[in-house]
Amino acid sequence: MMKTRITELFGIDYPILGGTMMHLSDASWSAAVSQTGALGIIASAMFRDKESFRREVQKAKKLTQKPIAVNLNMFPAMQPIDNSEYIDVILDEGIEIVETSGHKAPEEYIDRLKKNGVKIIHKCVGIRYAKKAESLGVDAVTVVGYENGGATGMLDITTLCLVPRVVDALTVPVIGGGGVADGRGLLAVLSLGAEGVIMGTRLLATKECPIHENLKKALLGATELDTTLVLRSIQNTHRVWQNSAASRVQEMESRGASLDELFTIIKGENMEKVFREGDLDVGLVPCGQGVGLTKEIKPVKEVISDILREAEEAKARLQKIL
Repeated sequence: MMKTRITELFGIDYPILGGTMMHLSDASWSAAVSQTGALGIIASAMFRDKESFRREVQKAKKLTQKPIAVNLNMFPAMQPIDNSEYIDVILDEGIEIVETSGHKAPEEYIDRLKKNGVKIIHKCVGIRYAKKAESLGVDAVTVVGYENGGATGMLDITTLCLVPRVVDALTVPVIGGGGVADGRGLLAVLSLGAEGVIMGTRLLATKECPIHENLKKALLGATELDTTLVLRSIQNTHRVWQNSAASRVQEMESRGASLDELFTIIKGENMEKVFREGDLDVGLVPCGQGVGLTKEIKPVKEVISDILREAEEAKARLQKIL
């Protein structure tokens, strides 16, 4: 076990969170992450109504007795979800940890969640947003740097610079992410003052992750040069794997394409086809620069064990130097 304020706050063995991934972070996948002693997070936005979300939460509770969290998505969506209804389910089912993420602070949800004893993590990409979340009463803040897969924000600050800035500015514990894919990254982020890490890209190449084998194999062959940024033209920058869908989006953005035009490629159905059917060029694939450190498909439990062992090795190496 590793002891930080994050492990104590959430009752987990290791200060590692599995990054929420749309179309992937269901009950089975999130429970598999939690079973390792890390924290799995269910993506509530995957479920189009209150009752399907409830069934998923109930399934997760049967799959693991360990802590599990739910993400409330506040990003713009073509089919917006009423998060207040999902909070009904969270409270009914006894979920004790909620992650919020999006283009704003979770102001409208804080009081209700806190009054019912739910611990809140807010995920953001800059010091101003982190301080706002702390002022509202969240229990922890996650910040992710420019290397991160998925939403990176518009600030383009690297993990190495962002994490210590936020740690210095806040009193609540900070979780850092962006490029963390092995034990060296874990130890590095903890050394910056964070008390936990969040990782997503490395966990894509695990046996339990519900993506097609074609994609897993493609990611094993990718390097840190094989990601790119898209959707900056609509103020929603994402880092994704450099496939032909990403190239088409970039070309469309360069000529000023509208959101409706971009949607023909970036819509969730296309991403799902990549994940489920292995059609690698039909949609976008969120992917961080840490993909270059991903070399083998293993069970998620082995990946977490490897990360912990690598962190110990890195610590021993540093002690010799220091």
